Amino acid sequence: MVGQQQEQQVRVRIPRKDENEILGIIEQMLGASRVRVRCLDGKTRMGRIPGRLKNRIWIREGDVVIVKPWDVQGDQKCDIIWRYTKTQVEWLKRKGFLNDIL
Repeated sequence: MVGQQQEQQVRVRIPRKDENEILGIIEQMLGASRVRVRCLDGKTRMGRIPGRLKNRIWIREGDVVIVKPWDVQGDQKCDIIWRYTKTQVEWLKRKGFLNDIL
């Protein structure tokens, strides 16, 4: 199909409300696998990057992530579950998931 441009399909993981997952943006790298995350619910939490993610992907300031607040200190601490790529962030913006954060 020469001359026809095909639109690439993007698969994006969306936060699961039933599992208490929230979108957030990395504000600051704190060291020792810790980050400061500004969440969609308006709270700023200290996030922890688990070893299974730390060894596979790089997380930088400004990245959009899915976080899961802790059961005990849910307003203050969370775990990083997922990091979005640039094309996935563009899709989230188009669909209206990131209007409150950005």
